[in-house]
Amino acid sequence: MKQVIELIINGEPSEVIVRPNELLVDVIRDKIGLTGTKKGCGAGDCGACTVLMEGKPILSCLTLAISCQGKHIETIEGLAKDGTLHPLQQTFVKKGAIQCGYCTPGMILSAKALLRKTPDPDPEDIRYEMAGNLCRCTGYKKIMEAIIEAGQGAHEGGPERVRI
Repeated sequence: MKQVIELIINGEPSEVIVRPNELLVDVIRDKIGLTGTKKGCGAGDCGACTVLMEGKPILSCLTLAISCQGKHIETIEGLAKDGTLHPLQQTFVKKGAIQCGYCTPGMILSAKALLRKTPDPDPEDIRYEMAGNLCRCTGYKKIMEAIIEAGQGAHEGGPERVRI
């Protein structure tokens, strides 16, 4: 039996009709039309489908949409403001931490949650928190450098300081 639920996606309320077994990744992509959230392994192993729910990273390929009723969900599309990339997006580009780009949305959202919790992470913090996000293109070195630089920018303050 289908049910209407409300999700707050990137700050905007969205009412969608879902089946009880419908996954959040499919609702975000197919019903809301935000295709930045990627469907990778479908088993919770790769992290390509990572979104933030109530500020915490979740795997949308393992999350039933119906369980997200009334929740705040942030996708990669919600990061850029007024055509300006979020500092994490900027540092990923600057450091060459993106290759094919398939894993990048999940990586950036996981990194955002990490930096909110640990503004100045060391490499071990990053390895631990990012372990659920896999990339087949890079050696992770540039991803780590991008996260460290973004954290330092938010930690140091100044005119470019923005809320991670």
